[in-house]
Amino acid sequence: MQAAITVTPEQLPEVLLHVAVVRPVFLWGAPGIGKSSLVRSFADSLGLECVTLLGTQLAPEDLIGVPQIVDGRSRFAPPVSIARDEPYCLFLDELNASSAEVQKAFYSLILDRRIGEYELPAGSVVIGAGNRATDNALARPMASALVNRLVHVHLRASATDWLRWAAGAGIHSWVLDYLRNRPDHLWIAPPKTEEPFSSPRSWHMLSDALHSYGDGIEDETLRVLAFGTLTAGHASSFRAFVKTVRNAFGLDAILKGEAGWPAAAEDRDLLYFLAETFRARLVKELAADKASASPAARLLAHRGKALLVQLAEISLEIAQIVIATDDDGNAVLPSWFLVEVTRDLPRLVAARA
Repeated sequence: MQAAITVTPEQLPEVLLHVAVVRPVFLWGAPGIGKSSLVRSFADSLGLECVTLLGTQLAPEDLIGVPQIVDGRSRFAPPVSIARDEPYCLFLDELNASSAEVQKAFYSLILDRRIGEYELPAGSVVIGAGNRATDNALARPMASALVNRLVHVHLRASATDWLRWAAGAGIHSWVLDYLRNRPDHLWIAPPKTEEPFSSPRSWHMLSDALHSYGDGIEDETLRVLAFGTLTAGHASSFRAFVKTVRNAFGLDAILKGEAGWPAAAEDRDLLYFLAETFRARLVKELAADKASASPAARLLAHRGKALLVQLAEISLEIAQIVIATDDDGNAVLPSWFLVEVTRDLPRLVAARA
């Protein structure tokens, strides 16, 4: 299921506060963007215990229970994980990955808030979650009867929200600083092949591993960890970033003229990273209209043209990365800056000769 209307992690608690308390909610989203942790945090905010059931690990009898004889009559006894006296948050994770039989077993629990003779205590909330088929994740079609029993909310990854959370959650400083510079690397659509890919979850895993090793981690070990958790391009870029941190060598020093572009062959990954960071800085700080550009942005543009010449002398291919169009062929940098680059480049080259 896809939707044009989505919410960020920061917006989700308010939506759940007003909706989940009156109707069951199904939370859609890509793998690794924090659906489960957000639901648990929401339950904590209400003072409710969060009871998680994984749809992929259930059989119908795990919900319906088993028959027992009471006063000469049989009745189904729901499992203790569900049959509770106090209100709680029932979190049906991977609901749409469960079998059709298990999904059917959820019908009455979701709509009528009851299983057999057991009814959820007043004040309980029911939230389901799952991935989309387009995420290359395990997802089975949900019957229209089940779809129609839920309010559907679509969650999207937000670098701003995640970084705000991460700053107080003990995420490793290298991960924080890298994603502050490259927030577009927080999440990428899951690939069609079986390979690691970047997501809030994978960055968190990398952070945990870095904490375990400590800042003295060897470069080859860092390479193993980064390529074992992230999209390959992001892993290479992150490794280069760590190299700049360890050597106190960064883009700001280049912009100020305190250092030049690294030209050694063994620093080619570092050069790629700095060029991509340079491009991101230009995109972020250069206004679409030159007339509205701040003095700092004008200075960056002026300095940027000279740096492009220096970069091209080392690698024309990498210099082209800075001014390249996006995947659809559209210009990313402001047109006025690109015009000035085209106009001034011959003069700048001649001045360097």
